[in-house]
Amino acid sequence: MRHAYLAIVFLVSLNSCYERERNCADFKNGSFQFESSIGGETVTTTFVRNDTLEIDYYQGKADSASIRWINDCEYIVKKINPKTMSERKAIHMKILYTKGDSYTFEYSIVGDDKNKQRGTATKMN
Repeated sequence: MRHAYLAIVFLVSLNSCYERERNCADFKNGSFQFESSIGGETVTTTFVRNDTLEIDYYQGKADSASIRWINDCEYIVKKINPKTMSERKAIHMKILYTKGDSYTFEYSIVGDDKNKQRGTATKMN
Protein backbone atom coordinates (compact mmCIF):
# COMPACT_ATOMS: atom_id res chain seq x y z
CA MET A 1 0.00 0.00 0.00
CA ARG A 2 2.84 2.35 0.85
CA HIS A 3 4.48 1.71 -2.54
CA ALA A 4 1.25 2.59 -4.36
CA TYR A 5 1.00 5.83 -2.41
CA LEU A 6 4.62 6.74 -3.24
CA ALA A 7 4.04 5.92 -6.92
CA ILE A 8 1.01 8.21 -7.03
CA VAL A 9 2.92 11.05 -5.34
CA PHE A 10 5.79 10.57 -7.79
CA LEU A 11 3.50 10.65 -10.85
CA VAL A 12 1.66 13.75 -9.62
CA SER A 13 4.95 15.55 -9.01
CA LEU A 14 6.17 14.67 -12.52
CA ASN A 15 2.94 15.94 -14.04
CA SER A 16 3.15 19.23 -12.15
CA CYS A 17 6.57 19.89 -13.71
CA TYR A 18 5.20 19.60 -17.24
CA GLU A 19 4.64 22.99 -18.83
CA ARG A 20 3.19 23.49 -22.30
CA GLU A 21 5.15 25.47 -24.85
CA ARG A 22 4.09 29.12 -25.00
CA ASN A 23 6.15 31.04 -27.57
CA CYS A 24 3.53 33.73 -28.12
CA ALA A 25 5.91 36.30 -29.62
CA ASP A 26 6.34 34.00 -32.65
CA PHE A 27 2.65 34.53 -33.49
CA LYS A 28 2.32 38.32 -33.16
CA ASN A 29 2.87 38.90 -36.88
CA GLY A 30 2.15 36.85 -39.97
CA SER A 31 -0.53 35.10 -42.02
CA PHE A 32 -2.74 32.55 -40.29
CA GLN A 33 -5.54 30.09 -41.00
CA PHE A 34 -8.37 29.13 -38.66
CA GLU A 35 -10.98 26.41 -39.27
CA SER A 36 -14.28 26.29 -37.41
CA SER A 37 -17.54 24.42 -37.65
CA ILE A 38 -20.67 26.46 -38.35
CA GLY A 39 -23.92 24.55 -38.70
CA GLY A 40 -22.06 21.27 -39.21
CA GLU A 41 -20.00 22.72 -42.05
CA THR A 42 -16.26 23.38 -41.74
CA VAL A 43 -15.35 26.92 -42.80
CA THR A 44 -11.91 28.46 -43.14
CA THR A 45 -10.89 31.99 -42.22
CA THR A 46 -7.50 33.40 -43.08
CA PHE A 47 -6.08 36.50 -41.47
CA VAL A 48 -2.98 38.65 -41.59
CA ARG A 49 -1.81 40.30 -38.39
CA ASN A 50 0.86 42.80 -37.40
CA ASP A 51 1.37 44.61 -34.11
CA THR A 52 -1.65 46.92 -34.51
CA LEU A 53 -3.85 45.60 -37.33
CA GLU A 54 -5.59 42.35 -38.29
CA ILE A 55 -7.31 41.75 -41.63
CA ASP A 56 -9.68 38.75 -41.78
CA TYR A 57 -10.68 37.08 -45.06
CA TYR A 58 -13.87 35.03 -44.87
CA GLN A 59 -16.11 33.95 -47.77
CA GLY A 60 -14.43 36.37 -50.16
CA LYS A 61 -14.81 39.41 -47.88
CA ALA A 62 -12.13 41.31 -45.98
CA ASP A 63 -12.68 42.87 -42.57
CA SER A 64 -10.20 44.98 -40.59
CA ALA A 65 -9.71 45.19 -36.85
CA SER A 66 -7.37 47.07 -34.57
CA ILE A 67 -5.11 45.11 -32.21
CA ARG A 68 -4.01 46.22 -28.75
CA TRP A 69 -1.53 43.86 -27.10
CA ILE A 70 -1.88 43.46 -23.33
CA ASN A 71 1.21 41.23 -23.11
CA ASP A 72 2.96 38.76 -25.44
CA CYS A 73 0.09 36.26 -25.13
CA GLU A 74 -3.04 38.42 -24.83
CA TYR A 75 -4.60 41.10 -27.00
CA ILE A 76 -7.85 42.95 -27.67
CA VAL A 77 -9.42 42.94 -31.14
CA LYS A 78 -11.88 45.65 -32.15
CA LYS A 79 -13.44 45.97 -35.62
CA ILE A 80 -12.57 49.21 -37.37
CA ASN A 81 -15.86 49.58 -39.29
CA PRO A 82 -18.52 47.60 -37.37
CA LYS A 83 -21.84 47.12 -39.19
CA THR A 84 -23.88 45.83 -36.24
CA MET A 85 -24.03 46.39 -32.50
CA SER A 86 -22.49 42.97 -31.83
CA GLU A 87 -19.53 43.81 -34.10
CA ARG A 88 -18.83 46.89 -31.96
CA LYS A 89 -17.91 44.72 -28.99
CA ALA A 90 -14.21 44.13 -28.44
CA ILE A 91 -12.89 40.55 -28.23
CA HIS A 92 -10.28 39.42 -25.71
CA MET A 93 -7.89 36.86 -27.22
CA LYS A 94 -5.50 34.75 -25.15
CA ILE A 95 -2.91 32.36 -26.56
CA LEU A 96 -2.97 29.36 -24.24
CA TYR A 97 -0.12 27.37 -25.74
CA THR A 98 1.89 26.98 -28.93
CA LYS A 99 3.11 23.93 -30.80
CA GLY A 100 5.28 24.20 -33.90
CA ASP A 101 3.50 26.47 -36.38
CA SER A 102 0.16 26.59 -34.53
CA TYR A 103 -1.32 27.98 -31.37
CA THR A 104 -4.41 27.25 -29.31
CA PHE A 105 -6.29 30.27 -28.09
CA GLU A 106 -9.28 31.23 -25.99
CA TYR A 107 -11.53 34.18 -26.80
CA SER A 108 -14.56 35.99 -25.44
CA ILE A 109 -16.26 39.35 -25.59
CA VAL A 110 -14.49 41.74 -23.25
CA GLY A 111 -16.18 41.52 -19.85
CA ASP A 112 -17.94 38.21 -20.60
CA ASP A 113 -15.71 35.59 -18.98
CA LYS A 114 -18.52 33.01 -18.81
CA ASN A 115 -18.82 32.43 -22.57
CA LYS A 116 -15.28 31.63 -23.63
CA GLN A 117 -14.59 29.72 -26.83
CA ARG A 118 -11.43 27.94 -27.99
CA GLY A 119 -9.77 27.52 -31.33
CA THR A 120 -6.49 26.69 -33.03
CA ALA A 121 -4.77 28.83 -35.67
CA THR A 122 -1.92 27.78 -37.95
CA LYS A 123 0.77 30.13 -39.20
CA MET A 124 1.00 29.99 -42.99
CA ASN A 125 4.37 31.67 -43.59
